Amino acid sequence: MIDYVNLFIDTEFTGLKQDTSLISLGIISENEKMFYAEFTEYNKKDIDNWLKENVLNNLLLTKQEKNSVYLELLPEFEGMITTVVGNKKYITKQFLNWTNIYFKNKKLKIWSDCLSYDWVLFNELFGGALNIPNNIYYIPFDICTLFELLHIDPDIPREEFIYINNNLKHNALFDAKIIRLCYIKLMYLYNNRIMYSHNKR
Repeated sequence: MIDYVNLFIDTEFTGLKQDTSLISLGIISENEKMFYAEFTEYNKKDIDNWLKENVLNNLLLTKQEKNSVYLELLPEFEGMITTVVGNKKYITKQFLNWTNIYFKNKKLKIWSDCLSYDWVLFNELFGGALNIPNNIYYIPFDICTLFELLHIDPDIPREEFIYINNNLKHNALFDAKIIRLCYIKLMYLYNNRIMYSHNKR
């Protein structure tokens, strides 16, 4: 029997277009192991005012040296986080090391939110979808589909759905944590067949 583990991921990138490039990657597992990376080789020419204000201003590792990896406790998060700064090759290597440390002999299911770009960019870390590691399940999953199946507007603000304030919106790791919390609540609603009410607590 295959032992699966859910990983919830989010990416920030330089634009909703075909030749976009990764700025950051946040991943949190179902048991709250965290991986956060900031890329040094994204296309600076694509950075507009919105990206500066909403993405670059929410980067967390601006003082960490290039091509470095740490296990640290960031004040914005609970728990120890593997943090990486570097180019795509270096970050990919550190991600694989991270999965080998925490999830050896397990199959990883990738969950995201509106994952069209996230999944393609994640695959590009390995040189394309045909090269993803054997321990990563080749079919991705999307919480938008769970919202739709439960007759909840897939466009609902995620923070409203889980009743929290997200002061780091568009930080990849914080958004990955939001995705995980939404998944937990959606699965609870599904398993208990509870109708979601839009009325806040």
